[in-house]
Amino acid sequence: MSVRTNSVGKDLMPVIYIPHGGGPMPLLGDPGHKELIYFLKELPNILPKPTAIVMISAHWESEIASISSGSQPHMIYDYGGFPAESYEYHYPAAGNPDLAEKIATLVSQQGIECRLDPLRGYDHGTFVPLMLMYANADIPVVQVSLLQSFDPAQHIALGQALAPLREQGVLIIGSGMSFHYSQGSEEDNQQFDDWLCHTLVNSTSQEVTQQLINWEAAPAARNNHRREEHLLPLHVCWGAVSRQHRLAEKVFSGLLFNRRISGFLWH
Repeated sequence: MSVRTNSVGKDLMPVIYIPHGGGPMPLLGDPGHKELIYFLKELPNILPKPTAIVMISAHWESEIASISSGSQPHMIYDYGGFPAESYEYHYPAAGNPDLAEKIATLVSQQGIECRLDPLRGYDHGTFVPLMLMYANADIPVVQVSLLQSFDPAQHIALGQALAPLREQGVLIIGSGMSFHYSQGSEEDNQQFDDWLCHTLVNSTSQEVTQQLINWEAAPAARNNHRREEHLLPLHVCWGAVSRQHRLAEKVFSGLLFNRRISGFLWH
């Protein structure tokens, strides 16, 4: 997979939406996460090396868009009941206060209220996949929160504000799960996954936007997402590519907890 160029000839960094699994289970080597672990470890081999990473994690919600601006973020072990070793993980990647300021400017210019948060640490939606993807922790990371409104259009707009970062070698990652509701049936799961894949891979740009805004009308939508915090990072990813009219490539499909989960890449 290679980086494609836009109409003005500037290289654009890809954008990717990934599943991050259940708590620290990928780092613990859980057999049920085998497919996902392999995918995350191999993913850097199909991506250009980023100058920085902007992470939109399902596990950070704020009233207004918040941007981590500390230089050395701490760890947030936002899970419970796992082995002691899972509370000792450390991901020492630096933050990037200058990039955080730039993001705040871009977001404000889009008419979205935002704030810098110098105290925000790395939650497991950030450090779990990054420990597998970029184990050397040599790429700065800035996190951008979800909005507590859960408004799909607002999250697409947030992604559109982030889009210029792609020209600067910044990798935008949406970290969530395409399925996140254990009581949904296998049939419900397959219907929603089919809808999501068709929408992102086969629809026109305008259709993708409208379908994602109206995602609750998708087959078995609420049987796959009781709360949409694990889906909305995908909306941010789509926003970051929507003005280049890029459709997605499905780069991961696997089973987790006996349910289908998918990952998507935009060039």
